[in-house]
Parts: sequence; structure tokens; C-alpha cells
Amino acid sequence: MVNPLKERRAGLLLHPTSLPDSQSGGCLGRKALRFVDFLKQCGFSVWQTLPLGPTHNDRSPYQCMSVHAGNVDLICTDDLVARGWLERDQQLSDTALEQARMGFEHHAHEGDRAAFAGFRRQHAAWLDDYTLFLAIRHAQGEASWLEWPAPLRDRDTAALQAFRAAYAGACEQVCFEQFVFFSQWAALRDYAHQNGIALFGDIPIFVAHDSADIWAHCDLFSLDATGRPDVVAGVPPDYFSATGQRWGNPLYRWDRIKADDFRWWLARFRSQLEMFDILRLDHFRGFEKYWEIPASADTAIHGRWVAAPGEALFARLQEAYGQLPLVAEDLGIITPEVDALRTRFELPGMKILQFAFSGGADNPYLPHNHVPMSVVYTGTHDNDTTLGWYQNCDDMQRRVVNDYLGNPPERMPWPLIRAALASVARLAILPMQDILELGSEHRMNMPGTTMDNWTWQFDWGQVPADLAGRLRQLIHLYGRGRN
Repeated sequence: MVNPLKERRAGLLLHPTSLPDSQSGGCLGRKALRFVDFLKQCGFSVWQTLPLGPTHNDRSPYQCMSVHAGNVDLICTDDLVARGWLERDQQLSDTALEQARMGFEHHAHEGDRAAFAGFRRQHAAWLDDYTLFLAIRHAQGEASWLEWPAPLRDRDTAALQAFRAAYAGACEQVCFEQFVFFSQWAALRDYAHQNGIALFGDIPIFVAHDSADIWAHCDLFSLDATGRPDVVAGVPPDYFSATGQRWGNPLYRWDRIKADDFRWWLARFRSQLEMFDILRLDHFRGFEKYWEIPASADTAIHGRWVAAPGEALFARLQEAYGQLPLVAEDLGIITPEVDALRTRFELPGMKILQFAFSGGADNPYLPHNHVPMSVVYTGTHDNDTTLGWYQNCDDMQRRVVNDYLGNPPERMPWPLIRAALASVARLAILPMQDILELGSEHRMNMPGTTMDNWTWQFDWGQVPADLAGRLRQLIHLYGRGRN
């Protein structure tokens, strides 16, 4: 597929968990294929998701247990029934995937067995560690690896070999589930490509502390002898927060990563480039300098800026993978050095229209200040819906919005949707909530909170019969039609 960032396109932002009824029976089968059909009918040629890794109990896709593995909650059990590995009445049981593995062992064709063996070989660099990590975690009552017995926590070779022998079935189950996830994702990716749809993924810059990646590579992170961080990630105080944000993720030992020729990052990108056509780099600012906070601090106030080897990293990635189909999440306070890093590697930045209507005419998010090498959004997964945002504007800001948009007769969010599609930015992305005209109660995430996030789902009954035709007309009107 031609690099989608080189062409004028339009896309839709929807995480697979937001597909209808996706939390009962997964969504990587017919539910996702139907959504691809809908994208094509509307004229969209890009589907943007959030990270697809296995989440913790808070369901945040930005704090996953692996930067490589897939979230097996997305597995479509219909496909397992169709393959003869699962009985129909077992589909929604808590043991459906265990039953499917037994079915696979008894009924799989030689081609399926060969595919499973090939998957294990291809992904061995991360799969072996993840398999052990998840199996041990289950055996330890889902405790963080920091709380495991010291030999397992510290990856004692004899202890790991003994565990693998004693829990061979549990390890095999993890491998099988990952094989199914990636098989279903590959089928979805192929179907999307056949219908002219590019897949747009997301790479968080930092890694969850309780993850296979940090457990397996402690030497690449700023940790003490017991695995606890010396310093953690976050952002400093700003206009929005007097104490900043203390995210708590361990920070990289960039000196060691660079000395190892960035192999950890090369492997991370290899996994994601196999899955996606475009990738968003979350918190791009941290590749130039990152905010280092003492782990003992309760807030982000007493941190410091530390230089990161972003230029060397992206040069190495470009050497390995060619021109990178990356989008830089460059929101917030961005320095000239960060802009220089982004432009050096020709990475589009992000323009959020909900941020455009404060300050003056030089606000970089206003459409007349956009540049082609950018991606425009009405809002993202962290924003309110556009309708909710507009309704919560004060009277003065609402007048500014209306005046700038020409006091349009259409009701919100359609004037902002038009502004995004009309922008000179090569790629325009609309959240699903906006094209459905949904309010604040339908937002995906409220940053800084941990309750009631990441659970929103739409329903096909919310989709007006004329919506696809209306969107297709607008997408083609503004020169973004690709199908």
C-alpha cells in the first residue's frame, strides 16, 4: 500500500472495543468486517485505533502488559466455531479460549498447525518472555511481577525453567491465544486493504511498569535492584495543572538502549509495522527531552528536563525500515527543538480543532494556520465529543467559534467536521462520536481519572440511514475520496 500520509485522505477514529457488543464475544470477526464495509461506504480510507495490547483491570490501552502482544479479549469466537475448534454453546463461557485450544489440538488441519509453528518462530523474540510473564502472573493471583518470589521476579534461569516445566499447559495457552489474535488481525488487515482502508495504530512512548517488557529488560530502565523505579515519567506544571502530571512509568536508560543499537525499539517497531500502515507516536515531545521526576515525589513539580537521543533513534529506525509512516503527537507546549526533530524526519504533527478557538489568530490549531504535513482532528480519544465541547463552551467562546466558521446553518458538530475535511492537512480524522452527533456522556476517556473510561460503545441503531451518503459527499467534496 502507498504511504497513506502522502495522499489526501479522511479517516475515522474508533477503538475496536467500541464496536457494538464487543465485550461479549470479541470483535475481530464479522463486527470489525462490517465496520470496514461502513468505512468504505462513507468514503473513509483510514481506520485509526488506540493501542491493541493486553490491558490491566483499568482497561487503559496506554498501560499495556506488552508492547508486542495483542488483547485476546478482542478475539472473535465465531471464527473459532467456524474452524471447528469450539462448540457454539461454549462461545461465551469464561473458558472459551481454553476449550478452543483443546479443539485445535484435536481437530486442526496440518496447515493450521504449520501456521502456529511459524507464528511461534516469527515472534519468539517477545513471545517466550510474554508467555512466561502471563503464566506466572496468573499463577501468582494476578500480582505484579514486583511481588513475585525473588527467583521469578529476578528471572533466575533455573526458576524459570522449573516454572515452564510445571506450567507447560498454561504457557501453551498464552501462545495459542496470541496466535489466534494475530491470525484474526491479519485477516482483518487483509480485508481492510482489499477495500482500500489503511490501518492507523498508536505507540505510547512509555511502558507500563507491570509489563513483560520491563520484567524481561530491567537493564534498559531506571530501576533499582528490586525492580522499583528511581525516577518516573510525567509532564511539568502548566496552565492546566499547577502540580503537573505524574504518570509513574519507569524511564528508559537511553545510554544502554543506544549502546545496544536501539534493538529494543527496532523490535517494537517491527511488531507494529507488521500490524499497521500508519503509527501515531504518543508524547513525541519526550523523544527530544523528557520530564524526569524522582520516584519518591508525589507530584510532578520537582522534576527536570533530560535530553533523549531522538535523532539517533529515528535515524536508526529509518535505516532499518525506510521512510517511516509516523504521526507525531506534538500537542501541548512544543519547543523549537521538538519541531526540528519532527521536521527532520518529515513526520506530520497533529492539529486539534477543539484547541483552536482561544488566543488569537496565530493559534496553530486554527485551520488557516494548518500545513499539509499534518493530521487534523475535530478531537481525539482524550477530548470531549465535539458536541459536548461546544455545549460546554461559554457564550464568548461559542461566538468566536461561530464567527470563525461563518455562522453556519448546520448544527454542531457538522461545522467542525467540515472544517477538518476542508483543511489543507493531508489526513483528516473524525471520532465516531462526532459523526453520530453524540454528547459528553459518550466520550472515551477523561484524562487524569481512572473510573468509567475506555468502555464506550456505539450501536448500529445510532447510525442514520443517510449518514454514509452524507459523509461520502463531503469527503469527495473536499478532495479526500480514495474509493
